[in-house]
Amino acid sequence: MARKRKPLPDGGIGRAERLDRLAAWARDVLGHEFADPGLIDRALTHGSASRVAGESYQRLEFLGDRVLGCVVAGLLYGRHDEPEGRLTARLHAMVEGPANARVARAWGAEALIAMEPVSRSKGLAGSDNVLGDIAEALVAAVYLDGGWPAAERLVTRHWGPMMAAEQPYLVDPKSNLQIWALKRRLGMPDYLVVDRQGPDHAPLFTVEVQVRGQTPVQGQGKSRQEAEKAAATAMLKAIEA
Repeated sequence: MARKRKPLPDGGIGRAERLDRLAAWARDVLGHEFADPGLIDRALTHGSASRVAGESYQRLEFLGDRVLGCVVAGLLYGRHDEPEGRLTARLHAMVEGPANARVARAWGAEALIAMEPVSRSKGLAGSDNVLGDIAEALVAAVYLDGGWPAAERLVTRHWGPMMAAEQPYLVDPKSNLQIWALKRRLGMPDYLVVDRQGPDHAPLFTVEVQVRGQTPVQGQGKSRQEAEKAAATAMLKAIEA
């Protein structure tokens, strides 16, 4: 007997209708016509809403991270005649956290994520962490569906503009902190929600950021993303002091 599937947590629509909507969205926004729309569904399914093991975006994220990094590395190598260290800093700034989340927001991906209401009410769908993972998962979905040329077109089209101006991706404190830490081989900054207060319609998040060798600092905001930026700003001020 086939295993009964739970309804999707995005308004109760059926799977067939969701796949049709996602396929149309991918065609219009990502610029790719999917032969297997199920890949888009998986790339846009958070672990809290996965109905069968392996149906969330986590495995796709693993693959997409590598595909994205390889394409961007090639673009950087061709456009910037710089030493390895500088190219590495540019690469990390463009394929980690805030940069990927910025691309996913431009796609309008947040509204399409299948996620349990409790997780969405905590602001997870709009966080840099989730949206960054979603962007990578969608790169993998395009790669699996259309091969390397399709993935390369997607990344060049949507990540390439970040290279149009000199370091346009270093405009937010999270990116600045990330670059500072990676240049010193301290690893990626780690953000942790340590408190959430207030009603669902007006929450207040407290986030702590940790960087190896630095004293952790906290920041607050009306969303997780806003609190993460506040924490990164506080960390940068502490470093400068």
